Amino acid sequence: MTRISRPLGLALALAAGLAQTPGAAVAQSYPAPGYAAPVPGQGGFSAFMQMLAARARAQGVRDATIRAVIDTLTYDPDVVRHDRSQPGGPAGSSPPFAPYRRQHVDAGRIAKGRAIYAASGSLISGIETRYGVPGPIILAIWGHETNYGSYTGSYDLPRSIASLAYEGRRRELFSQEFIALLKMIDRGVPRSKLVGSWAGAFGNPQFLPSVYLRVAQDADGDGYADIWSSRADTLSSIANYFRDAGWRRGEPWGLGVTVPAGFDRTSITTRLVSPRCPQVFLRHSRWRTIAEWRAAGLIPTRGIWPDPRTQATLIEPDGPGSPAWLLTGNYRVILDYNCSNFYALSVGLLADEISR
Repeated sequence: MTRISRPLGLALALAAGLAQTPGAAVAQSYPAPGYAAPVPGQGGFSAFMQMLAARARAQGVRDATIRAVIDTLTYDPDVVRHDRSQPGGPAGSSPPFAPYRRQHVDAGRIAKGRAIYAASGSLISGIETRYGVPGPIILAIWGHETNYGSYTGSYDLPRSIASLAYEGRRRELFSQEFIALLKMIDRGVPRSKLVGSWAGAFGNPQFLPSVYLRVAQDADGDGYADIWSSRADTLSSIANYFRDAGWRRGEPWGLGVTVPAGFDRTSITTRLVSPRCPQVFLRHSRWRTIAEWRAAGLIPTRGIWPDPRTQATLIEPDGPGSPAWLLTGNYRVILDYNCSNFYALSVGLLADEISR
């Protein structure tokens, strides 16, 4: 399993082929067969842009919008250097979870998340009622992605995404994202808002353009989904993403447990291989009900057991004898946002701390 621990981790993991972008199809970690990096140069880039312009027109984007964007773009070798420097092969040995947890479930994020939670009570209550997603989970995503909006990126998104499409390692993915970005502009999103990470994600929740078009919400009714400046739009958009990904109302993401000495782990080894992020999911056990886990001698480290009928898997990220968690189906929704166990565990743990 590969973890991205730096800011804007989701978009960077996407660009490396190590994570699934919110709502996007899983793309290859390696270049497609026959891939060859293009020779940098504005001539080839400009010709490629004309091809994308034709595709955008065919999908209904107005020519005035296309021209206003494409005519201003140049190839950005800096973005491509970032992309090529990302690890692209199978993950090696896994580092311990504790350092990642300390970095992401830290006192600053906990305190700020609690402060926002307290100050936005009525807003968050309404979002919870509408979407069925707990406020602390929503805030934990925001805290993880951009430290509650402290850093959202400074790259020109059309230039970055166009350069990544032209570079070719994941051409079709970024070509589609570029066209989605043109659709955003065509529908009224100000061009000035379109700055973000070099890997193409933007705003408080670090959505890609296709995800923005699919789930972003105009919760404050000002005419467009402002995930850059509006707290209502930001939190509602994250909640809508989670609802769309299958969040189950009233079910926890998981809980910490103590595994009894002598527990037979061979009996719970999973035999399933996930079609996406297989190394992430192979670290989970077979599914068992909470009642079955209780009968096996597991004990919650804090709080009480959820509904005994709830299905859960066991993870011990640092191996037997280390901290362990039972994970429900809602944990898999967090993985849909960023397919990394360290990321998803830290989101859940930060949410728990915010809610205390």
